[in-house]
Amino acid sequence: MKKSNAKLLIMGALLSISMQLISCKSKLKDTDIQSSLNEKVQADSRLSHVTTSVNDGVVTLTGDCPDEACRTSAEQAAKDVKGVKSVVNNITIMPATPPVEVNTDSGLESGLRDATKDYPGVTATVNNGEVTLTGTIERSKLPKLMQSINALNPKKVNNNLTIK
Repeated sequence: MKKSNAKLLIMGALLSISMQLISCKSKLKDTDIQSSLNEKVQADSRLSHVTTSVNDGVVTLTGDCPDEACRTSAEQAAKDVKGVKSVVNNITIMPATPPVEVNTDSGLESGLRDATKDYPGVTATVNNGEVTLTGTIERSKLPKLMQSINALNPKKVNNNLTIK
């Protein structure tokens, strides 16, 4: 009877050890989870500003998304990766940037007359929303002039000034 109890104990111990080994092998490593996440993030261009990290199967998402749908999609994509236990979603929604309004040529011309009046060596011309500066200017005066011109909302400023 003692031999059969001993055999049962040994068999039970072996069964228990083998079950633990099997369960250890079935757990995915954080590096494997991270690789799968990276593939999903790279496949979706909306997630270009999202970063992921994995610690003990817990995924943390950080970065920016343009809207709530993108944020939700990133979270669901992470949850769908095999081995992920939970997801912490720290993604923020980027505020929409209003489009820059380019001033008309006539509006730019009148503003340029005022902006360049204190710079006698500077000439400014406008063509299709682009301002072209020519002439000479002192280095110390250039930042103030550029600030005044950029405040007029041109499409582009071509600075061809010679600094003296």
